[in-house]
Amino acid sequence: MKYIDLFVYVLVLGVLIVVLTGNNRGTDAPPAPPTTVNDGPLLPPPSAFDEQILVQIEGPKDGLGTAFAINKKGQWVTARHVVDGCASVGLLVGPGQYIPASKVVVDPGRDLAIVTTGRSPEAVRLDLSTPLRVGTQGFAVGYPQGRPGEVATKLLARSRLISRGRRSGAEPVLAWAEVGRTRGLMGSLGGISGGPVFDTTGTVRGVIVAESPRRGRIYTTAPNSLDTFLIENAIQPIDGDAASFSLSTYGPASDKARRKLQVVKVVCKVGQNR
Repeated sequence: MKYIDLFVYVLVLGVLIVVLTGNNRGTDAPPAPPTTVNDGPLLPPPSAFDEQILVQIEGPKDGLGTAFAINKKGQWVTARHVVDGCASVGLLVGPGQYIPASKVVVDPGRDLAIVTTGRSPEAVRLDLSTPLRVGTQGFAVGYPQGRPGEVATKLLARSRLISRGRRSGAEPVLAWAEVGRTRGLMGSLGGISGGPVFDTTGTVRGVIVAESPRRGRIYTTAPNSLDTFLIENAIQPIDGDAASFSLSTYGPASDKARRKLQVVKVVCKVGQNR
């Protein structure tokens, strides 16, 4: 009987050891990776029922924006409202070092523009043809409030941007919902207009043209709008370097894009002597 009790004791002790060590392994294991949101339904085609966003276009004034290089010929994409009506446009390429634009071409029907300088060291990688899916992660990069900053977003839907005031028109855009910002970036994102939205592969999928702080939305050009604009102006983009973006790395990845001068600050001066 004594041997039977000893056997039972040893058996129970062994079971406890297995359970306890198994639990310890679980606590040391890394957390499960977050579920991806890039496998949602395909973004539907434009519809008369798309949300409409009204923006008031005022007269030209001194301001800041963002641009990004699409080749090494010195051709940069930005938003039309960043440079339209400017007497001079400059791009920040180093601490306190601005290079003047030799040419600015604005799209008459879309919020897009091309700024030309002598050269552009490193281009982004564009993807204007691969279908987008609802829930796709996007990372808006630029110079909000005139300082380096970035915003993490998710693609929501198509919308329609209605312009009133100095310029009237309507164009299809994409609506992205904010899901995060880099530390210290609060308030308006003014100055990020003209900047790119990267996907997780580091490929640019649109140009930032508007924001809605109250709703936490960023709006970008539809990919085919940019594609058409480049074709109309016989501009050939090239595939530049692309670094991956994620919710845990989009800050350093954005800094890298700015450091390599893929993304730069734009300065608009309305008066010649200002």
